[in-house]
Amino acid sequence: MKYKLKIRYIVLCTLLLVVWATQLIPAMGKIYAHSVYPVIAYILSSFSRLIPFAIGDLFIALSIAGVLLYPAYARRFQKKKWKRILLNDIEYLLWIYVWFYLAWGLNYSQPNFYQRTKIPYTAYTPENFRNFVDDYVDKLNGSYVDVTTINKDLIRRETVRGYNQISDTLGVHHPFHKSPRVKTMLFTPLISMVGVTGSMGPFFCEFTLNGDLLPSQYPATYAHELAHLLGISSEAEANFYAYQVCTRSQARGIRFCGYFSVLGHVLVNARRLMDEEEYKELFNRIRPEIIEQAKSNQEYWTEKYSPLIGDIQDWIYDLYLKGNKIQSGRKNYSEVVGLLISYYTHCNK
Repeated sequence: MKYKLKIRYIVLCTLLLVVWATQLIPAMGKIYAHSVYPVIAYILSSFSRLIPFAIGDLFIALSIAGVLLYPAYARRFQKKKWKRILLNDIEYLLWIYVWFYLAWGLNYSQPNFYQRTKIPYTAYTPENFRNFVDDYVDKLNGSYVDVTTINKDLIRRETVRGYNQISDTLGVHHPFHKSPRVKTMLFTPLISMVGVTGSMGPFFCEFTLNGDLLPSQYPATYAHELAHLLGISSEAEANFYAYQVCTRSQARGIRFCGYFSVLGHVLVNARRLMDEEEYKELFNRIRPEIIEQAKSNQEYWTEKYSPLIGDIQDWIYDLYLKGNKIQSGRKNYSEVVGLLISYYTHCNK
């Protein structure tokens, strides 16, 4: 028994060292993201896609319950000492930590978008922003269509086609399966209370979507979460890829959803970079149907949102992102505009 315990501790310590070394050594992070992760993701997603529900959600819920309830059970029924109980809980959490990073989390250590694509970073200036936003608003208005239904098969086909189209030039993996399986979050009502529309399940390489998603949000959210499954850890980069995939779609509704998906981020940046008159002029250029759609979506999610639970979730997720080399935390989502400006400038040179 002691021998088996010793072997288990040695394996755990070795894996911890591998994780920490990969986080500290850029070359190892690059090798993991480029060569190791695709193999792991293919194996885990091939297993998880056979199960109709989100096993990652269930696993996390059971793990939290187990860690919290185990001490009372072990103390009362197994008569274990508190030291042993604490050590067992810590060991379990360390195995979860190792599993998370080896299965997906080490993608945080890969080269960033600019390094992967060789696209030069463009300084975020008011002039560059105006050039981009003028083009963006024209395309947003021109693509408008009233999206009232969700055609999941079409969205899946177009998203896979889009990622296969941009993969070789924009630094993202090809989809690991011809028909990726998306799942609905197990705890959708609770998730809606914190305003989360989708997630990447790292433990089994599955991606899930909120069951309350609106038709105008579904395509871009699907493409965003699939980007995470393809190894993209940055929220800004996932938004960028979702935008690229959707706006290149042959389906007009999906194209509009792609442009519409970044409207909030564009307006937030415009408010900061433009004076009042210039911002008002930009806002008035957007088709009223699109503004009405954005307001309707906001009201829909506001009704479901719980400020208390949402603030707690935002705080935890902000710490999580900052702990994984995303220094801007939750603000990383809006940094998609910087990526779009750099890509726009690169393409127009």
